[in-house]
Amino acid sequence: MLDWMAWTWPTATFFIIIAGILLTFTVLAIKFPETPRTGILRIATTRGDRLFITLLGSAFINLAWLGLSGLPQWGALVVCAVYAAAVFRWV
Repeated sequence: MLDWMAWTWPTATFFIIIAGILLTFTVLAIKFPETPRTGILRIATTRGDRLFITLLGSAFINLAWLGLSGLPQWGALVVCAVYAAAVFRWV
């Protein structure tokens, strides 16, 4: 089923989760419009901006984890979850 693009189940799951997050944030933006807020970066951000910052930072965390650590990738997931919580709380 997934062999048309050499996909694996973990890769497909990743993209399904990202699509689900984007859909959830779209529904939240429609149902509960948000005004931008200023956090520690001193720029006005919305939920979508913080999601983008989280996804971008998580990509760099995972790449650094792969390149600098021989530990299992699950550890990077924990670091990314803590990073995401911090971004949504303080940025």
